Amino acid sequence: MPALTRRVFATRALSLSALALPAGLGGCMSSMRDMPVVGSMFGDAPPPASGPGRVVRPDYAQVYGTFPGETHPVPPVRYAALDPAFLRQEVPYPGSETPGSLVVDPQARFLYHVLPRGRADRYGVGVGREGFAWAGTAQINMKRDWPDWIPPKEMVARDPEIRSELTPTPRGLGVPGGAKSPLGARAMYLFAQGIGDTGYRIHGTTEPETIGTEVSSGCIRMINQDIIHLYSRTPEGATVVVRSA
Repeated sequence: MPALTRRVFATRALSLSALALPAGLGGCMSSMRDMPVVGSMFGDAPPPASGPGRVVRPDYAQVYGTFPGETHPVPPVRYAALDPAFLRQEVPYPGSETPGSLVVDPQARFLYHVLPRGRADRYGVGVGREGFAWAGTAQINMKRDWPDWIPPKEMVARDPEIRSELTPTPRGLGVPGGAKSPLGARAMYLFAQGIGDTGYRIHGTTEPETIGTEVSSGCIRMINQDIIHLYSRTPEGATVVVRSA
């Protein structure tokens, strides 16, 4: 984790990488606070079911079922209990970002994986709660499957009860990668030019019911099945754009 506080990071990032962040270091664990707000920076009207503006939905019973071939079990998701807006789907994308880019709309709680020809895979996400939201451009400079979770010391200071959950890992006290790790099945680490590791990640979650809420300490969290899908399609070096809420 970076040694900078987020207040200092915000000052440097504004001149170096267009990131704007609140005070306190990044972290990826919190509790659910707000109910979903459904919408989009591209408007609320649903696209047509056919033609260029069509929405393509996969077989959710299959994609959100048990995921085989993993180091640790990936439990099935009770997707019918989630707002269907936050389930994976391919949608029209009128933005100008290069295919392969990731675009996060915190207000709508969507992450877009930009595809060619004006399309994108859209995923529901959990975003930073009040006081931990941020915006700007970063780059994925590291990827890990089933990563250990090492909370920053500022997070532990805010919530000392976290200490009881921590055990030794190769990188320090934390939660080893696996079914109990708050980072879930995959994590992609966000870096900023001139700053290095921002402390933010796009990662899985053990709490799929929090997708579509303002819940984290700044990380972008996804359903485990969705982060596995996105991870396999996103190389290191990919650009991540987080819109202003």
